[in-house]
Amino acid sequence: MATSMETAFKNYLVVTAGYWAFTLTDGAIRMLVVLYFHLLGYSPFEVAMLFLFYEFFGIVTNLVGGWLAARIGLNVTMHMGMVMQIFALLMLTVPDAWLSVAYVMAAQALSGIAKDLNKMSAKASVKTLIRPSTDGINTNNKAESKLFKWVAILTGSKNALKGFGFFLGAFLLEIVGFHYALVILASSLFAVFLLTWILLPKAMGKAKAKPKFTQVFSRIPAINGLSAARFFLFGSRDVWFVVALPVFLYEVLHWEFKQVGGFIALWIIGYGIVQASAPALIRGHQPQGKTALFLALLLAFIPAGIAFALQQQWDMTLTIIVGLGIFGVVFAINSAVHSYLILAYSDHDKVSMNVGFYYMANAGGRLTGTVLSGVIYQYYGLVGCLWISAGFVLMAALLSVRLPAVETS
Repeated sequence: MATSMETAFKNYLVVTAGYWAFTLTDGAIRMLVVLYFHLLGYSPFEVAMLFLFYEFFGIVTNLVGGWLAARIGLNVTMHMGMVMQIFALLMLTVPDAWLSVAYVMAAQALSGIAKDLNKMSAKASVKTLIRPSTDGINTNNKAESKLFKWVAILTGSKNALKGFGFFLGAFLLEIVGFHYALVILASSLFAVFLLTWILLPKAMGKAKAKPKFTQVFSRIPAINGLSAARFFLFGSRDVWFVVALPVFLYEVLHWEFKQVGGFIALWIIGYGIVQASAPALIRGHQPQGKTALFLALLLAFIPAGIAFALQQQWDMTLTIIVGLGIFGVVFAINSAVHSYLILAYSDHDKVSMNVGFYYMANAGGRLTGTVLSGVIYQYYGLVGCLWISAGFVLMAALLSVRLPAVETS
């Protein structure tokens, strides 16, 4: 038993390390594209459109990816994502004259497919590595507790690294320029790809029976409800985060690239630390559906409060820093609870398809938030984006009302 757990933990560490490396490139490429193309004269709406295919193909990837992983294994789909990300990075190293909107959207589409293949594979693999005993309810409770802890650490540490990736992208843009930054990121990810491919078992996450494609659409009410809530939760973040915030910091507050990248990096790092610490922060309370409901209701007040403060012309810098800091704490715990619930609601043999369906909704929320981030900011500014954010969180709360408790036996 000890050997089995040691092997599972070793594989968990390898999955986490690969996820970390991928996440660094994902955060960096996002910041590189936002800042570089804004510098080239693209409007906020045009910058948002560069990410349209990134998010759209994330929806498609999650829908198909869970089914594919169940057939060929999570290890294979995770490394497919890494290879695609390397190609996406290299696609953007061409001369500036080639970087048309259509070309960049195509590169971002490939990056979106890569990101969601990698994320779905990494998170679903955690469920396959923790199999509760049939000895009794107490043992199963321990397994659920370990599942919450492992997925919170994986997700939280990923987000902390993504925050560093945002800073890394802005830093590399200023130090070595757009094209050399992309080459550095692609080379580093390739080295990690080789290492994780060797270390992980090839059959990890492969279902015993080959599922039909029609099975990717969940028939479980809990998973459907949680997925719908996830759509609005992540739409509520990206509607101000993707385009509106970095452009606001650069244009209105007149911050430099390194300051913009540094602030967003610190926000995501802090968000990731809180997310990884979620099991400790809600110690003694195993997350249930009502936990997600309470956190969503609490979260809705925060973007509304920031928007109100900006409308009352309070100090903009202080309002943004403090307000978004509080938003990050509550959002992180809410997201960690969601990430646990989707695994807790899923059977081991169907986990990749359920996670794929769930992250399809996540990607849909990000797509909607990304498009609105450019459109709303262009016409109504950051305040308009924040009011939309508050409305989205209220929808997430409404959809969380009927989420059930987690079964432990």
